[in-house]
Amino acid sequence: MTDQTDSPSSGTLSPAAVLLQDFSLEMTGKDVPALLDSVHAISVGTKVNVTFLGNEDLDMRVAAARAVRDNGFLPVPHISARRLHSEQETREFLEALQAVNATESVFVVGGDPSEPMGPYDSSTDLIASGLFAEYGVKEVNIAGYPEGHPDITDAMLWDHLQRKSALLKDQGLQSTILTQFGFDADPIIDWVREVRARGIDSTIRLGIPGPAGIKRLLSYAKRFGVATSAGIVKKYGFSITNLLGTAGPDKFVADLAERLAAEPTAGDVKVHLYAFGGLQATSEWARDFSAGVAR
Repeated sequence: MTDQTDSPSSGTLSPAAVLLQDFSLEMTGKDVPALLDSVHAISVGTKVNVTFLGNEDLDMRVAAARAVRDNGFLPVPHISARRLHSEQETREFLEALQAVNATESVFVVGGDPSEPMGPYDSSTDLIASGLFAEYGVKEVNIAGYPEGHPDITDAMLWDHLQRKSALLKDQGLQSTILTQFGFDADPIIDWVREVRARGIDSTIRLGIPGPAGIKRLLSYAKRFGVATSAGIVKKYGFSITNLLGTAGPDKFVADLAERLAAEPTAGDVKVHLYAFGGLQATSEWARDFSAGVAR
């Protein structure tokens, strides 16, 4: 585990270094050993999201959240609305998370099932239930899709984003918008502008893929409907014809940071790193890249 040290003021850092300050990470319930191998590269207090996958159970999710907390980080458990079978199951999960001090921040998402397994058809429904405040939740992360969603219209995405933001504000809860990962700064900047134009002032965490095998990155992009044209992947720093190499997001982060720094309405924007190439590789990349681009 790294020691907390005083960091330089943002005025002495490059835009890329500023953007990567206070980045968050993501792990699955099975990644506890990987987390323990990565603590040397992660600053105390870093937010670490814990997924809610169909092949994980409550005990695994809670154990992973506890491991995050025990190692000095802030767990952000995912809660998949359509995977919940009942309000009782929801309460049991929140109660178990609260018992390990892991409900301060959560990420609420609709989830993959095409049909809900219980009473919640969407993350909006789950937020509207008002359950979170009962279990000590202070911040709710909600999903954002700068490049849209393959199964949801843009109009519906914007409607739900605004409704969720309003619900959380009414409930006195902080909100953060955590986005799907992307490779292209153009739609991300346009989407950030639109979020602010709609009066949503939440913190935004932009999803960025950490260093990973190129074939794996393209596979994830295809699965989630993320653009991967030859021009975009060239900007990202690798050739689409070379699937055997490993790519890091250095060029993409630098470009995105410069453009955000010049965007007057961007507001509070941070980074969420998807650890497609492994938690340790992603954490070490963030540490080393931040040090390399600091002025």
